[in-house]
Amino acid sequence: MLKEVIATRYITPLREGGSLPGLVEADDLRTYVMKFTGAGQGRKTLVAEVVCGELARRLGLRVPGLVTVDLDPVLGLGEPDPEVQGLLKSSGGPNLGMDFLSRALGFDALAFEVSPEEAGRIVWFDALVNNVDRSWRNPNLLVRRGELWLIDHGATMIWHHNWPGARASAAKPYDASDHALAPFRPDIASAAADLAPLVTEDLLAEVTADIPDAWLADEPGFDSPDALRRAYAEPLLARAADIHERVKGDK
Repeated sequence: MLKEVIATRYITPLREGGSLPGLVEADDLRTYVMKFTGAGQGRKTLVAEVVCGELARRLGLRVPGLVTVDLDPVLGLGEPDPEVQGLLKSSGGPNLGMDFLSRALGFDALAFEVSPEEAGRIVWFDALVNNVDRSWRNPNLLVRRGELWLIDHGATMIWHHNWPGARASAAKPYDASDHALAPFRPDIASAAADLAPLVTEDLLAEVTADIPDAWLADEPGFDSPDALRRAYAEPLLARAADIHERVKGDK
């Protein structure tokens, strides 16, 4: 399970993203970027962040550490911005926190060179989870101390927005023509050879176990959080076997 912390101070909103995440301080004296259950994109965005973030970490990719942040809505009472106040008030309970990477810079393909090997691993991973939000327009990559970090996985696994069509959706190819790392000649075949064998039922069960029950409750068509966890794992297990053969548009 993810580490649990309690939000003690709301610092400031981060307005770069559409979901209006915020910077918070927690009772472990660390600073986190928090994404809220009350945001318009809903709790499925947080589930996607957990599944993809923890899977990426286990595959050796760099992602910020994740925690659940318990939020008392009373923290919103002193917030002068009505939009932020409403978001805080509607997000009581567990929310998602990501380690704040101080001094990290946004990725710029003209200023930072990526090897074909690293590019291949990231593109393969994005194909696995069907990440449609790692384009050159919005890379969702940070550079810190000369290393590349992956962030913002809320727009992945689009099949979980329509479970009856999940099998068909997950069987589709991945279009990498706009991927931020396409210019670096990603070696997807080598990445698949290294990473696909690691994506096992046991690994996916471990990853999905990190999703808080509260974010899985009352999903239509599922009688328990564990049944929904298995539904998240199945498409990923199937895609891992051959998604490298169905990546379109990589250079």
